[in-house]
Amino acid sequence: MSGTGPAAHPGAAELERAFGDPWDPANPVGHAATVAADERDEVVAGGERLLDAYGLGAEFVPVGLGGRLDRLDRLVEVVRPVFRRDPALGLGYGAASFIAAVNVWSSGDDEQRRRLADLLLGGGRVATLYHELEHGNDLAGAAFAARPQADGTLRLHGRKEVVSNAERAEAMVVFARTSDAPGSRSHTQLLLEKRELPADRYRYRPRFASVGMRGVRLGGIEFDDCPVGPETVVGRLGQGVENAFRSFQITRTALPAMATPILDTGLRTTLRFVRSRRLYGGYAGDLPLVRRTLAEAFADLLVCDAVATTGTRAVHLLPGATALYSPAVKYLVSKRLMDAMDRLSVVLGAHFYLREGEFAIFQKQLRDLQVVGFGHAARVVCLSAVLPQLPGAARRAARAGGTPALLSRIG
Repeated sequence: MSGTGPAAHPGAAELERAFGDPWDPANPVGHAATVAADERDEVVAGGERLLDAYGLGAEFVPVGLGGRLDRLDRLVEVVRPVFRRDPALGLGYGAASFIAAVNVWSSGDDEQRRRLADLLLGGGRVATLYHELEHGNDLAGAAFAARPQADGTLRLHGRKEVVSNAERAEAMVVFARTSDAPGSRSHTQLLLEKRELPADRYRYRPRFASVGMRGVRLGGIEFDDCPVGPETVVGRLGQGVENAFRSFQITRTALPAMATPILDTGLRTTLRFVRSRRLYGGYAGDLPLVRRTLAEAFADLLVCDAVATTGTRAVHLLPGATALYSPAVKYLVSKRLMDAMDRLSVVLGAHFYLREGEFAIFQKQLRDLQVVGFGHAARVVCLSAVLPQLPGAARRAARAGGTPALLSRIG
């Protein structure tokens, strides 16, 4: 299955070869180098250069705009080798830009799409300014303001504290309040390019230290009466919540799917450990409980891969059902991944939290994985979106004549 066996997509196979042997201590993008960079709160520099050379940004740009994005499941397959080696590199270099770009592909005008496509194809980054610490996942409560002016321009006031690549991104998709009226039409998305903003009207806030994804540059940005033109509005004024929820149906499916190889690395690391660890006159891998734990983790990996693949294909084949598939994928896949990694940590024992040595990659992957459970959308939010839809889904399934064959085809 994709992500667990030999890479079927040519791009994924190319990246796997480029990353080389992860266990080679001399490999500049191997596990040893990745862990060392993580201890410095960085991603391994060689990884970024490798992805620059590959042109990963083109994977996030639709074919019609000069990129390579034609199917979501194929995009996931290409990005998975990056997450398998370093989730912080996968998120910070690529997936963070994808989260932002989806809003423009789905709701922006032709000029906005073209400009963003040119930026990504040129190796640039785009950040998403959604959440605020005070309001968490409550988008409707966001207070960051873009105040409409009589001449059609807007003035930005406020701050977004938790932004991936706040300083490194050349462009931003900003979720802002454009009306004080209550309801879902009070917010708007804006596509901003930093080169067009007055430098004295915004400033960066200190970077946050984090437990997982330590290499992701997580900081903030604050605006003070910053003028932007009406051409920055994505979609229509007041359409921000609608735009965001439309893009969530794609990103909440894609991101957990991209993250499934974290468990693959955890499983391989644990297997390597038990094959070398001797207990009771034999190897730890011969103990029935250990063998069962490894088998269960592998089964969980297959389940996550199957659910994620079905969900990403449903975006194209069953778009009307994506509102159900997307939160279901986010909830189920992230939970199974985290539970399986927790069980594997028991097999590793005291070795699972060591931050140096041959098996140190496990604790990094375990910490990075936690973000999949709450980042972008918390699991409980996704569960609350799924539950009310289940009765109707059951009735429709009973009447349906089947699903497209491609939805569950292997490979």
